[in-house]
Amino acid sequence: MELGILSLSDLQTDPATGRLHDPARRTREIVSYAIAADQASLDVFGLGEHHSPDFSVANPAVPLAAIAQVTTHIRLTSAVSVVSTLDPVRLHQDFASLDHLSRGRAEIIAGRSAFLEAFALFGVDPAHYDDVFAEKLDLLLAIRESTDVTWSGHHRPALDAIPVPPRPEQDTLPLWLGVGGTPASAERAARLGLPMVLGLIGGDIRRARPLTEHYRTVGEAAGHIPEGLRLGVTSHFYVGKTSQSARRDLYPYYREYLRPKTPGGRGWDIDSDRFEAVASPLVALMTDSPQEVIDKILVERELLGIDRFMGQIDFGGMPSCMVNDSIELLATEVAPVIRKETQET
Repeated sequence: MELGILSLSDLQTDPATGRLHDPARRTREIVSYAIAADQASLDVFGLGEHHSPDFSVANPAVPLAAIAQVTTHIRLTSAVSVVSTLDPVRLHQDFASLDHLSRGRAEIIAGRSAFLEAFALFGVDPAHYDDVFAEKLDLLLAIRESTDVTWSGHHRPALDAIPVPPRPEQDTLPLWLGVGGTPASAERAARLGLPMVLGLIGGDIRRARPLTEHYRTVGEAAGHIPEGLRLGVTSHFYVGKTSQSARRDLYPYYREYLRPKTPGGRGWDIDSDRFEAVASPLVALMTDSPQEVIDKILVERELLGIDRFMGQIDFGGMPSCMVNDSIELLATEVAPVIRKETQET
């Protein structure tokens, strides 16, 4: 089983100045987290894409390229690439170049995004939200499979036996489909035989089981081998030395991350009682002591059959010392037990 971390690069308000934290410093910190994860022998590092002033990274391929030069083994992936608003040709080119720089460690997690800013920025009509995504995903798959691409659709000019260089160092760029929990998205991944990443950001873990079972049932019915229908999950993550210290230290940053930043804006307020509830053993927030985090990951493995876990490790303005401590505990105390229990090294 693979274990990794991800960042969405959120920017929070500095309480001392009332201004957003510096995006340049934030991006450099994220690079340092990836280096720490590589040195600690974690398996994968993911970086999100957003097109809002509330985030520091708009094109994950650029910071991931910097990370590729100072790491040796960790796999590098977007989390996610917003295929609906991107040109699949350029997306594949960017990650093929990343694959060269990383010597074959690049991946793409493709998704639709719950944020609308990119649609206005790139001139994509959100009324065609699903159609545009399906069409561009189809083109991305065509580019992965063929050096010279012939393809046509409604939302982008056609390609007629046109080469799309560069080609990646790997035979094919690994592509996962990121989903938020809708059956239609799981079915799409299953029919295409793509591995799926499920974002578990709240609620009882057990509620995801029908979705993951449906994914595998549909995928096998479509003729795909079970081994190819891999499943990853992502969750908010913080591991501390003890359960009490982890919850105490995490709560103010989790609350800050979730709260609406403008009247009527995205998010919700969470009080301490609700926080305790969402941190309980069968709820998606992944926090507590190393042993309790181990237990929760193994429960997800048993209930959902996950092949990869990625923890979102820096959010809400969490200081770098907390993030680095959490990465260290994940690598030194959690990962060895998970790998032993799942018979992987």
